[in-house]
Amino acid sequence: MAAVRVSSRSGLPTLLVYLGIGVAIGQDGIGVRFDDVGLTQTLGYAALVVILAEGGLGTKWQEIKPALPSAAVLSTLGVAVSVGVTAAAAHYLAGIEWRQALIVGAVVSSTDAAAVFSVLRNVPLPSRLTGVLEAESGFNDAPVVILVVAFSAAGPVEHWYVLLGKIALELAIGAAVGLAVGLVGAYGLRHVALPASGLYPIAVMAIAVSAYAGGALAHGSGFLAVYLAALVLGNARLPHWPATRGFAEGLGWIAQIGMFVLLGLLVTPHELGADILPALLVGLVLTVVARPVSVFVSTAPFRTPWQEKALLSWAGLRGAVPIVLATIPMVGGVAGSRRIFNMVFVLVIVYTLVQGPTLPWLARHLKLRDTEAEDLGIESAPLERLRGHLLSVAIPPGSRMHGVEVSELRLPAGAAVTLVVRDGTSFVPSPSTVLRRGDELLVVATDPVRDAAERRLRAVGEGGKLAGWLGTQGAHGTPTVREVTGTGAKARQTWGLVKKKLVK
Repeated sequence: MAAVRVSSRSGLPTLLVYLGIGVAIGQDGIGVRFDDVGLTQTLGYAALVVILAEGGLGTKWQEIKPALPSAAVLSTLGVAVSVGVTAAAAHYLAGIEWRQALIVGAVVSSTDAAAVFSVLRNVPLPSRLTGVLEAESGFNDAPVVILVVAFSAAGPVEHWYVLLGKIALELAIGAAVGLAVGLVGAYGLRHVALPASGLYPIAVMAIAVSAYAGGALAHGSGFLAVYLAALVLGNARLPHWPATRGFAEGLGWIAQIGMFVLLGLLVTPHELGADILPALLVGLVLTVVARPVSVFVSTAPFRTPWQEKALLSWAGLRGAVPIVLATIPMVGGVAGSRRIFNMVFVLVIVYTLVQGPTLPWLARHLKLRDTEAEDLGIESAPLERLRGHLLSVAIPPGSRMHGVEVSELRLPAGAAVTLVVRDGTSFVPSPSTVLRRGDELLVVATDPVRDAAERRLRAVGEGGKLAGWLGTQGAHGTPTVREVTGTGAKARQTWGLVKKKLVK
């Protein structure tokens, strides 16, 4: 926790602080000896599953939907271009054999989901760019893992067309399993009330992890399956959503901390000396040649502005994922695998220090800043016996709902604002009550109009009282969900006020 605070104050990427802690504890620091590569790989995979699940749960479908074609090409064709260019640099500049060079190219060609999700939380980019980066980081782990495993296997490397077919098949199986598990899980959680609100976060994460297991057992890409399942769950308007997001975010932090510290323990700093210069050369080619070429080739059919291409080229952040993938050839006993691990470790450290802190600066100078209105926080709890929902709507500072009268919300028949909480005081609003920033509204909606009421509230939050005439339909942002009814005293008091209003 202290490391998170230090890194946020100093501007250093958080992963470097965690890696530093691991190195300080390790053999060249305090003296703890750790060299279990197999355990590191297993725990690294587990952490990556949790990180991908957390990233998928926080990804908005409205943002990545228009970005899916670009992200899909970047995570397939773009990865292939990057692997080829980087492998050539590793062979000719670092002097390593082609097989090892291909492993290096594949390992470092994957953008790190944890690094991308962490940086995007602090850089307000336009939704189209955020969607491309999030989707790419969620998708490209799958083909890269397949490539690294294939290059690290004993015997000759398979023909390119066999390898391509295997990648396509595993991606298709993983996508099918992930979508199926996500849809079934979302349907169940929306229609079956669990006995305690604290079970919902556990259930959501269990469903996401089950998607990984199902994809792997079906000989598909488990990483793609868990990301797609979490993406479906994250956009399904599930009950108790803020608690679920907080729980997933906490697990994501634990996974990142554990994975980075463990990787720091595994490295032996005094062995890195001979591999520093080759790592810097390969990383330079990867950053200024391979990544930009892959971005420009992949985005050529989509008429992407050059400013966005430049930012996408610089935003190919590496993190713990390449280091975890570098353990695959070590476990497989590939010759020179220790050197591969050391080069990847140095490359990730140096270029994360360069790219991470400079990304906000580049976004400002390219004038790529998010100018969209801040979305409302709409939270819902199911009222099963009444076939209705109690929505809790928080009006954020940037909302255009400020200054709108209750009657001007024009909610559908069957939905009504029953209570307003303002400055710690609650009151029953009249049709002429003017809403303000910082207000929290309690809206009761019957089951048939629940979605329509939510869309209307989000539309007014973005377009103001003229939202319907202006064509704003709440396309941006996804509501969050929180339980405001239940067995607690506060819940009973809140629902008692709502029932009095309904009876009146």
